[in-house]
Amino acid sequence: MTIERIIKKFSDNNPGTDTAILEKAFIFADTAHAGQLRKNGEPYIQHPLHTAYILAEIRADLPTVVAGILHDVPEDTERTIEEIEQEFGPEVASLVSGVTKLSKIKYRGIERYRENLKKMFLAMTSDLRVIFIKFCDRLNNLRTLESLPPEKKRRIAEETLEIYAPIAGLLGIGRLKWQMEDLCFKYLYPEKFHELEYEYEVEKKVERQRFFHKVKSILVPKLEEANIKNYEIEARFKHLYSIYKKMQEKDRKFNEIYDVFALRLIVPTIDDCYKVLGVIHTIWRPKTNRFKDYIAVPKPNGYRSLHTTIFGPEGKPTEFQIRTREMHEESIYGIAAHWYYKSKSERNYQQPKWVNEIIDIQKEITTTSEFVKNIKMDIFRDRIFVFSPRGDVFELPEKATPIDFAYAVHGNVGNKAAGVIINDKLGKLDQELKNGDLVEVIVEKNRQYPNKDWLKFVKTKRARDQIKAHAKKSTLDKMKRFIPGINK
Repeated sequence: MTIERIIKKFSDNNPGTDTAILEKAFIFADTAHAGQLRKNGEPYIQHPLHTAYILAEIRADLPTVVAGILHDVPEDTERTIEEIEQEFGPEVASLVSGVTKLSKIKYRGIERYRENLKKMFLAMTSDLRVIFIKFCDRLNNLRTLESLPPEKKRRIAEETLEIYAPIAGLLGIGRLKWQMEDLCFKYLYPEKFHELEYEYEVEKKVERQRFFHKVKSILVPKLEEANIKNYEIEARFKHLYSIYKKMQEKDRKFNEIYDVFALRLIVPTIDDCYKVLGVIHTIWRPKTNRFKDYIAVPKPNGYRSLHTTIFGPEGKPTEFQIRTREMHEESIYGIAAHWYYKSKSERNYQQPKWVNEIIDIQKEITTTSEFVKNIKMDIFRDRIFVFSPRGDVFELPEKATPIDFAYAVHGNVGNKAAGVIINDKLGKLDQELKNGDLVEVIVEKNRQYPNKDWLKFVKTKRARDQIKAHAKKSTLDKMKRFIPGINK
């Protein structure tokens, strides 16, 4: 990797920007790391350069790319944060300092590891760009794992799959998420990885290409007839780890996973998205339970697109994803794309809801193990949107129940919940809610306390905490009634 490649990549995305500071950062870091080698024998400077290049690829801003070049200087050389601030300013120094803090505690047992994770979560809440750098640093480390001992390789892959990849997903940075997952898959399950890779890349490649051209030959004339212009059609292939996960979850063989392959249409406007959807549905019969409008109701990480599965040529179920160019880039670069699209004056956009949830959990929990446990339970689950009768939208973890919803609406609604109506039908308080459900909680006004048995099925920390608190209160009230003098 060379500094020239980084400058070119950054300039391609940001024409006209003065990039002299990138050259300056390279000279500073190259001098600081002089004589240092990585485990694979290459000069150490290659690692920060690769990190900075990945940052440029995901369209990180200039201070973040500069910090990527410098991110290991304070930890691994004699140069200090103070020198970095003097040479490159407080913003770059703050980013480098954030990454340095995350790297201070190495893996020396589970408690130290949890402490490190806690630091990472808290760094996210102060400046998400620190996490961009940390993730690009991790991705480059994954690409060069071969030279490490087997035990260390496995540990790095496991923690990446368990922690880093889900956070990349929450940030919407698909490009980082799938690369990390596939590399971890390769190291953790090498036999399964190579077996699937052969089936996917060798056996089915020609068949997929033939099918793609057949669909395209039918669709393109119809798009032209509908006067849809300046569109792009591309084949989208599921990544190996997500195929493997689906095979495990559904207990299916590779040939039984039908959304391995999809077509993606990128169009100029939102109106065009819906026009294209109409064209597709007039050509092929849609699979009614496989339509998702993530434009009207985006995913919690900001992902927007139309998804529809139709019965295509030869009756094969075929998925289409329809989106604008901006939506497409947001799906690849996630929150980094927001930094790219927003001007500096607009950068105080609202943080994702889950980032604020991390702050709330951190305020309430003092022990690191409990903090990490609650983060993983509440934040790392896939998220769903549920609607109230008034049209308010509530974001919940996947598999949340009406009781979780009730407590998300208000504590009293949760405490007094007696029944639920889901999509105009009577439901159960312990059933799993689905994305887009319309939920109305039936309350019993005279009820004082929630049912302690709800703890067996609720999924959110908020619901658990409220139920536990009121269960204690209920027990105390009963004791007061039956044990004279207890409240004196």
